Amino acid sequence: MAAAQRIVIENCSIATVDADDTGHASGHVVIAGNRIEAVGAGRAPEGLADVVRRIDATGHLVTPGLVNTHHHFSQWITRGLATDHNLFDWLVALYPTWARIDEQMVYAAAQGSLAMMARGGVTTAMDHHYVFPRGCGDLSGAIIRAASEMGVRFTLARGSMDRGASDGGLPPDFAVESLDDALAATEATVKRHHDASADAMTQVAVAPCSPFSVSTELLRQGAELARRLGVRLHTHGSETVEEEKFCHEQFGMGPTDYFESTGWLGEDVWMAHCVHMNDSDIAAFARTGTGVAHCPSSNARLAAGIARVPDLLKAGVPVGLGVDGTASNESGELHTELRNALLINRLGAHREAALNARQALRLGTYGGARVLGRAADTGSLEPGKLADLVLWKLDTLAHASIADPVTALVFGAAAPVTASFVGGRQIVENGRLLTVDEDAVARSTRAEAQRLAHIAHQA
Repeated sequence: MAAAQRIVIENCSIATVDADDTGHASGHVVIAGNRIEAVGAGRAPEGLADVVRRIDATGHLVTPGLVNTHHHFSQWITRGLATDHNLFDWLVALYPTWARIDEQMVYAAAQGSLAMMARGGVTTAMDHHYVFPRGCGDLSGAIIRAASEMGVRFTLARGSMDRGASDGGLPPDFAVESLDDALAATEATVKRHHDASADAMTQVAVAPCSPFSVSTELLRQGAELARRLGVRLHTHGSETVEEEKFCHEQFGMGPTDYFESTGWLGEDVWMAHCVHMNDSDIAAFARTGTGVAHCPSSNARLAAGIARVPDLLKAGVPVGLGVDGTASNESGELHTELRNALLINRLGAHREAALNARQALRLGTYGGARVLGRAADTGSLEPGKLADLVLWKLDTLAHASIADPVTALVFGAAAPVTASFVGGRQIVENGRLLTVDEDAVARSTRAEAQRLAHIAHQA
């Protein structure tokens, strides 16, 4: 640490999101190399060596960087379609288009998705990509390349589907893989790209898509593969009443019992949505340490329902926030999910205290890090943790009259990001990305969206 270059941030409000929810009305953060060296009240210690930059953060709140636990980057180029559909009808409407993506499209879409999140305070992102049409190129490599260029910490959930329309699934047959091909490609992706180190920028999870698009064998062997390789597992679960009905009809049990029968509950597993869960389901998740990616905007967009987040938290289930794919959450931003999670979970009589501002912030930071298996090194501002943090500007018209900064961040309008750091490297300044040209990304995503629409129309 003594030889590491230091960045000193002072005169800011701080929400550490540590175990005690420690906060400082006016404090400091010292970054040394890629880690946090000190956090505390008042000015930074005098006499620090190798200080290369001092930031006067008056009027700002500093928090851990946001952690996105569920997304589908490729959907960036199919936004604004099927806007009045439930999940199954939406999938049927969009799968024929998604089935015609290629490497160039996926790279541009990943850039768009990542850029929107990063400029809004996300420092750790993930992508659940599961559509691999034949001859589409190296989609996993394209997504990882986009994340590396953006400078965010990243988990690729290498998805898969082997149940096409002819087998009772929703996707077209030419958009699914065989069982053996899916497992082999997933293993190759893990071996090529997964970094198990504490400060890893890229990790890979095993992620068959959902109960209604994969075979039981793909789920079972996927779980075995993940545990043999020492990586995490991710899928969709209990998202809609239609999924509940499907599982009972096909397997004679609900989604949670089905997942448990295939080895898909455990501390190394997290599932997206988990909207339709009964008390027994929640108890099973709590008993096994299975995590949840809560996606409030997407759940509302597709009319899936309201997840029982307060009950999950009370039971001790790990819960983080997810943007979900931008074809079901067109804004593509995670910081707006802090507010949406709080508001949606208060819907109903006498639910005014279902979630509060600090719980919402914890969902978007430490909760997400825990779900991704990275809470030892990210998700809170504590000495020794990775320097993944955000400076939110709260002294403008939108927030200045709200006394408590965390309340301002969560209840107020989307706050501007003055600076965002990943591993001590600044990737956002005054709301603009430093690592890529936002305007060029906008042009490329528009061009690829138009190309995909043309190809899909011709087909």
